[in-house]
Amino acid sequence: MTESTEAASADLTTLHSALATEQMVLQSVATATISEAGGRSTIYLSTLSSGLVALGFSGSTPGLLATLTFTLLPTIFMLGWFTVVRLVDTTVENIAVRHRMEDIRAHFASLHPSGPSLLVRGDARTGEYGVRYGRSSFLFTMASMVAAVNCVLGGALVALALSVGLALPLLAAQLTGAAVGFALLVSTLTYERRRIRAASGSRRPAER
Repeated sequence: MTESTEAASADLTTLHSALATEQMVLQSVATATISEAGGRSTIYLSTLSSGLVALGFSGSTPGLLATLTFTLLPTIFMLGWFTVVRLVDTTVENIAVRHRMEDIRAHFASLHPSGPSLLVRGDARTGEYGVRYGRSSFLFTMASMVAAVNCVLGGALVALALSVGLALPLLAAQLTGAAVGFALLVSTLTYERRRIRAASGSRRPAER
């Protein structure tokens, strides 16, 4: 009986040690997703800013300006899409990691009567970590920020192509570009929302 108790105690100690290590690993992963998101956003915005500066310097040469415009801006636009997709990936990864960290904290909280008050997940009044997340919270992510800028760029490209390439009236080109940019933004936000909702709702019923 004593040997079995000692074995169970040793197994529990091993489990707790493994969980503590896993918690630190998950924390590192969560930090890495945030760092990557910040780095990718910075790269995109810096590239866009540099491209616009280059276009400004070439404004005195119409031929060069047109060449740079329809070379640089489409490239930056594609970079923006790649950035948005990866930013959504990092958001989903962060959500998954946080779920696992919450499960580990819940286990440790159950070991002692005072545990729940010290390792609380959140409450109905203050929300999780003092922030209440709603259905529209995804609009304020880095992915949404980059998507908004990139969709404006896409709309501007369409307007320029229609105005310069097809010689459409300026107002018609601008309205078409605005409509395309808005449609791109709606599509991008819908994609982001679906992926985040799937990640947030992927936990088993017992884990929610």
